[in-house]
Amino acid sequence: MPNIEIINSGLTTTVQDLGRIGHQAKGIPVSGAVDQYSYRLANVLVNNSEESAILEFSILGPTIQFNVETFIAITGGASAPTLNNSAINLNTTYAVKRGDVLAFHPMKSGRFGYIAFANNGLQVAPILDSQSTNTRLTLGGYYGRALASGDRLPVNNCYQITSLTNRSLPWHEPSGSSIRFIKGPQWNMFSENAKQTFIAGPFTISSQTDRMGFRLDGPNLEIPQKSMLSEGTVLGNIQITRAGQPIVLLADRQTAGGYPVIATIIGADLGKFVQFGAGQPLTFEEVSLKEAIDALRNQYKFLEDLTTSIYQKRYQYPIGPIRRTSKKIEEIISNS
Repeated sequence: MPNIEIINSGLTTTVQDLGRIGHQAKGIPVSGAVDQYSYRLANVLVNNSEESAILEFSILGPTIQFNVETFIAITGGASAPTLNNSAINLNTTYAVKRGDVLAFHPMKSGRFGYIAFANNGLQVAPILDSQSTNTRLTLGGYYGRALASGDRLPVNNCYQITSLTNRSLPWHEPSGSSIRFIKGPQWNMFSENAKQTFIAGPFTISSQTDRMGFRLDGPNLEIPQKSMLSEGTVLGNIQITRAGQPIVLLADRQTAGGYPVIATIIGADLGKFVQFGAGQPLTFEEVSLKEAIDALRNQYKFLEDLTTSIYQKRYQYPIGPIRRTSKKIEEIISNS
């Protein structure tokens, strides 16, 4: 079957999609892409559905040899990708052919990058309604683990794609140091001093980070004296530990937790937050639930408008380079 071969796995590269929605009550972590906006954008650029599995990498991307004809798009942090040793752009769709090699330099900024493959993405078997990888549970993705040199992942051939004219967006490093939040369920358990300290900050993302959560360095908060029962966790929850340190819960978070949650980062700002670099200061800004919903709707609308724009320009040149039928005939002859 057509596939991609991992020549070098980079730092940490895994198969991810939107996660195991609906299984958290059974004790199964959601997982999925950490930066869901970048994940969705990559799939839009190659005509995939938003559920299509792609590769997520951290800091240093993989080196991949293509044993397939397809189209790719790379989003997320400033990963400086190259195709056959020539620099290519982020947020742009490219045709690749058999024998091509994709590689990356270490990220200049950001933490997570995404590689989408046309024609429904990576063809790995779903487990509990998702192809996402959770390495702690050895669950999903490619044998439940990060990729390693020599791995071959099935990918469908895609010989032609409609116009490439509108399949490129300028890449901008996220601007501003403010991350918006809504009040958490235990907000009123915290003292006024703790709330003001939380908002004033500033905080930085510590070295103790993984896909479960980011621990923040900064001022310690006064913690509530009242104990609480464990409750279900939500993506973007900001728990405060007994030492007064914030931890932001992410894709591979535990399904329930007993630390008080002072706030929850809004969905529209999660992608920006997870791409903050080490030592980069950030502060928190309170918004209403309505403002949080409106911001997320605007983000989704941007992706919907991009999809519509690509569709409307589907017959403009340049069209994808290879006609499907002629390529199929060529393969039959070469294999006979």
